[in-house]
Amino acid sequence: MLNRQGRPTNAGATSAEAHPTFTGNKALAQIEPLIFEIGHAQTTGVDMDEPAAFTPRLGGLERKDPIGLPGLSEPETMRHYVRLSQMNYGIDTGLFPLGSCTMKHNARLNEKMARLPGFSDVHPLQPVSTVRGALEVMDELSRYLVTLTNTTTVALSPKAGAHGELCGMMAIKAAIEARGEGKTRNVVLVPDSAHGTNPATAALIGFTVRPVPARDDGWVHVEDVKKLIGPDVAAIMLTNPNTCGLFENQVVEIAKAIHDAGAYFYCDGANFNAIVGKARPGDLGIDAMHINLHKTFSTPHGGGGPGSGPVVLSARLAPFAPVPFVTAKDGVLTLVEEAADAAETPFGRMTAFHGQMGMYVRALTYMLSHGSDGMKQASEDAVLNANYIRASLSDLFSQPFGDKPCMHEVLFDDTWLKDTGVTTLDFAKAMIDEGYHPMTMYFPLVVHGAMLIEPTESESKASLDLFIAALRDLAMAAGRGETDRFSGAPYHAPRRRLDETRAARSPVLKWTKPAPMAEAAE
Repeated sequence: MLNRQGRPTNAGATSAEAHPTFTGNKALAQIEPLIFEIGHAQTTGVDMDEPAAFTPRLGGLERKDPIGLPGLSEPETMRHYVRLSQMNYGIDTGLFPLGSCTMKHNARLNEKMARLPGFSDVHPLQPVSTVRGALEVMDELSRYLVTLTNTTTVALSPKAGAHGELCGMMAIKAAIEARGEGKTRNVVLVPDSAHGTNPATAALIGFTVRPVPARDDGWVHVEDVKKLIGPDVAAIMLTNPNTCGLFENQVVEIAKAIHDAGAYFYCDGANFNAIVGKARPGDLGIDAMHINLHKTFSTPHGGGGPGSGPVVLSARLAPFAPVPFVTAKDGVLTLVEEAADAAETPFGRMTAFHGQMGMYVRALTYMLSHGSDGMKQASEDAVLNANYIRASLSDLFSQPFGDKPCMHEVLFDDTWLKDTGVTTLDFAKAMIDEGYHPMTMYFPLVVHGAMLIEPTESESKASLDLFIAALRDLAMAAGRGETDRFSGAPYHAPRRRLDETRAARSPVLKWTKPAPMAEAAE
């Protein structure tokens, strides 16, 4: 076997097996024990004075014994966390092909702006008169989001995608109740291919979920929707582009059918990265859509959060937008924080304060630095990159919905792995040995053994070519029956493969000090 430089490799043996070390470290690949194993309660890198006498106000619930947390010296603390960070895979490490997650490059310019004094240290309880600049950022961000989606208003306060879904559906529920139909319209249509949070959100606020069946072409068909529409339908929750990586080609007809029935159209905007600057959801007939600022507009995703999920609303739902929101009064921006102070009829409040200021600044910086043409090109490049991967792997990988163009992510299934002895999970674990985070696996659920890849617009052709070559090499190895390469993978990661089923069903959530081991006799 040859590596990327054309040199022979020994994929069958790990370096630890071939050349064991006393410490377990492998040169710069150093293992790191848990802090409970190396730290001591008596050790700390910080000197703190004993607190002055005080009277506790915890009603007898205060701790009686020392907390016993392990400590390290200052240099040991630094080494501990640096070593842990070196075991982590992130967007600064390499291509992150998670489907439906948009793990794009996070420009440091965005971070620099978010750390400017006045943004990084703004406090939600400051007097409004002292945060005029922050209000201007929120107002300008709102203008951009409304313009990009061709909607009427936006609620900025939701903290992330599912929270945004809840906001949009609560606005719909408030609108229905305002029409006096709260007890009769209690059904929400959710396609089988929707994000899992969609039915959960609808059920959480009292709606009954009625599924829209998936078809073999991956699209939601207006005929199927019409069969399910009745006077009890409150809304449909549709993801577009959908989680099969396809643009819903009957979305306008679906919106019309929903509106003709007196219901509302909620669009899951998790995949907005594919259409920014290319299609305005308001033109497609949506009434509400959440937008993940932490995905579409280049902000640390997931563990790098926190997230932000503003919700744009059509004119039909705008009066029900929650507080707080920014408005102009006598030409001066102010924050409306109480429903009683609003000119319209907000359904209430989603969160204690205004939302995530750092996310607002990062997203607006992204928008201003790209401009309208740059955001449009980003969408085009994301779609181009996904289709490049699709075309480059189409002779080896199977596509569940035919060889049709995709949007910003490409979906494969496991048909091509049949009779190889290799599963989707095995293949994903082998990708770790090649230095890649696995793609999204087994989702969407409508596709057996799904492998969903979203390269984003951040990746160069050279980066994609290497990724494609690595996947082709793995695919051909699976076809040749080299199951040992997959069944025990990953071989080169800091930790080997876990029993994930057992970990999920019987998690060990507390570290227990092991019993001391006696030294072996001479």
